[in-house]
Amino acid sequence: MHQPTGVKAPRKAALASWIGSAVEYYDFFIYGTAAALIFPKIFFSAADPQAAAIASFATFGVAYIARPFGAVILGHIGDQFGRKKVLTFTLLLMGFSTFIIGCLPTYDHVGILAPILLVVARLLQGISAAGEQAGANSMTLEHAPPNRRAFFTSFTLSGTQAGLILATLVFIPIARLPEADLLSWAWRIPFFLSLVVVVVGFWVRRTLPETPVFIEEAKKHETSKLPFITLFKNNWTDVLRIVFAALISVVSTIFSVFTLSYAVNTMQIDRSTMLTVLVLANIVALGAIPAWAMLADRIGRKPVFIFGALGCAVLIWPYIWAISQGNLTLIFVLGILLSGIVYSASNGVWPALYGEMFDTRVRLSGMAIGTQIGFALGGFAPTISAALLGTGPNGWVPVAAFTTITAIIAAISAATASETYQTPMEDLGKKSASAVA
Repeated sequence: MHQPTGVKAPRKAALASWIGSAVEYYDFFIYGTAAALIFPKIFFSAADPQAAAIASFATFGVAYIARPFGAVILGHIGDQFGRKKVLTFTLLLMGFSTFIIGCLPTYDHVGILAPILLVVARLLQGISAAGEQAGANSMTLEHAPPNRRAFFTSFTLSGTQAGLILATLVFIPIARLPEADLLSWAWRIPFFLSLVVVVVGFWVRRTLPETPVFIEEAKKHETSKLPFITLFKNNWTDVLRIVFAALISVVSTIFSVFTLSYAVNTMQIDRSTMLTVLVLANIVALGAIPAWAMLADRIGRKPVFIFGALGCAVLIWPYIWAISQGNLTLIFVLGILLSGIVYSASNGVWPALYGEMFDTRVRLSGMAIGTQIGFALGGFAPTISAALLGTGPNGWVPVAAFTTITAIIAAISAATASETYQTPMEDLGKKSASAVA
């Protein structure tokens, strides 16, 4: 089986994945920030603020309903026609749908039509995101040197963190504007800026070559005609395993969306302060993710992922408690430790852990479908948590318990997988892979 022989293609694939993911998730995350701070006030009735917050979080989560369906479609295209076609399509669709959100009328202008249009645009974002990470991960994994697959695939997730940093940095000065300006026109600026970052991402990806292993399979006419059917015939247990392991994403959305809303709207902590916590945590993650991935290339994917999941199950408690106490020092320290360092262990390793469960014929479909079903709960975690949130000083406890349970489930699921860090590319996804490892 052909392996990348030089360093140019793997590095170019990693760079393209990094920049593409940054662009995609800049668009995706500006929605999350707006859903927490702005959309409840402009896209829903002001009569019941709590109901408006729950509805706004639901529009954030609705993209995750579209993602499993998008995963089936884009997985089929990527496994039959190539990874590059999927990556070009997802980039353009995300940019279009994000720009449209910035153009939407508000509730005061068109009433119930405003949230309906918002949901439609969000669904398009979800379809795009469904194929982005799986496509970028497959592209990078298949270009990577055999003994550095986790390191190279981690750049996809580093790009995701960069997108979150960029989205948050854009919102920090806008959040400092007077409330009237913020709600009337300023909130639209981050959505219009998506056109700029999409152009950059498209320019980088347009010259990226298709992966050697996919080209070889295409030449031999070994690509699957119906990847979805082949996947569930041979790898349904791996898909199920990824679904439960992907529940670790609950930690991310609780940290970046729910706790932001809880801190600002319930505990009256300054918006800029909490956005700064998000930025600092993700700046730390930019270094932590590849570091954890390098460790996974030396000791295996499973121990690193499991450490991250169990660490998050514990750290979510003191972090939300610190917010409930308004202790800014602890909020910064625990936020960086939770999201920037410990969560990065699971986040940086899952692209290799999941991708190595499948062979080339169904890799993109397997990763896309498995992750997007699991991510669906992550997407609705802020909505669930808003409903679980009680009153009084300990009202946050059910939210922390919910996050802990999902993180433990993710750790258990990962523990049942085969360790593949020493398995050759040509043996990945085969029944004998665990024996080879």
